[in-house]
Amino acid sequence: MIKFYALISTLLLSNIILGQDSAKVLFIGNSYTYFNNLPGMLTDLSTSLGDYVQPTSQVAGGATFQVHATNPATYTAINSADWDFVVLQAQSQEPSFPDSQVNSETLPFAEQMADSIRNNSICSNILMFMTWGRENGDPQWVPISTFDGMNSRLRNAYIRMADSIDASISPVGVAWKYVRDIYPSIQLYSPDGSHPSLEGSYLAACTFYASLFRKSPVGASFTSSLAPATAANLQLSAATAVMDSLDHWNLYPMSEHTQADFSYVVNGGEVVFINNSVNATAYDWNFNDGQVSNDESPVIVYSAPGSYSVTLVSSSPCDSDTLSSTIVIGSNSIVTNLPKDLMIRQMENGIFQIYGDQEFDQIVVTDATGRIVTEQREAHIDLSNKPTGLYLIRIQSEDRMYQVRIYR
Repeated sequence: MIKFYALISTLLLSNIILGQDSAKVLFIGNSYTYFNNLPGMLTDLSTSLGDYVQPTSQVAGGATFQVHATNPATYTAINSADWDFVVLQAQSQEPSFPDSQVNSETLPFAEQMADSIRNNSICSNILMFMTWGRENGDPQWVPISTFDGMNSRLRNAYIRMADSIDASISPVGVAWKYVRDIYPSIQLYSPDGSHPSLEGSYLAACTFYASLFRKSPVGASFTSSLAPATAANLQLSAATAVMDSLDHWNLYPMSEHTQADFSYVVNGGEVVFINNSVNATAYDWNFNDGQVSNDESPVIVYSAPGSYSVTLVSSSPCDSDTLSSTIVIGSNSIVTNLPKDLMIRQMENGIFQIYGDQEFDQIVVTDATGRIVTEQREAHIDLSNKPTGLYLIRIQSEDRMYQVRIYR
């Protein structure tokens, strides 16, 4: 649930603290974008707050995602620069239609454009323009026949689409509802009850400023031709919608494009890592026991119990991010010394034989990076065609697991 409250003093100070930023932005949309020159209004607003926006637009009246995705001019625009942000705005009604229709007629084309945006530059952030419900809803379908009903469906659809293409959201529709609820005297619509008035476009510009820079627009000296009190209320409404819910809208600074994240599953001394990093192209793992790996999701085996601080550095051409997590390997999980009735002997170059009276459920051999070399039940291990180096043999019996390091 989005919380609609703000600490005004914090919002007023945020621009002073964070300093100047700039953003190169491509808007892909339709009349909701070009009405009142929203990109130009955003530029003027940002300049008044000490930041800089360089906008370009690829817009056409009434254009759907399918229209843009099948228009060569869209890809010419995408490929014309390394954009910091590419804004995607659907036709005003299409995301509010039944989910099955959105899934077949809208989402695939958003995914198609998202792929092209990232192929052009992996560092580009995709920002969904969450639009607003019509003043009196859309009578063609009962669930969207009121403003609240249509606005809610648009909100949920943009969140779902953003999740599907790993995009951020500029929640203009959320700010729109806040103004309608708290400042009902402010008219956000043009006479057609759909397109934005000057106030509506100014609210959108304030919401985009907060979404691009993660800064409050409160205190901006640029007010277009609006009364200062009206502009101040719109600034505060946009700040409330965005700044209190940055994680909810998946908004992060341009300097934090790449995000390291992982989870893991411990099975005895073996640990399976699941890489959940975002926008990364390379991975550096340190398992705190001498083992390292560049695999995306490695599997490693610890030879001794204890606590290990595992560090993942995920990087891309844009930036890098580091995450550490402590893994505990229990003392009853691993036996590092073989019992007397079990031994491993090197027979010849790279050939090892396990001797003992016990029956083995599984024998796993991993290399120094934790990568599995072989899994078998046979006591005869052939590493003759493997590089020389350190290997770890894990022997799983019915009730115990033994591990021993060997050098091939």
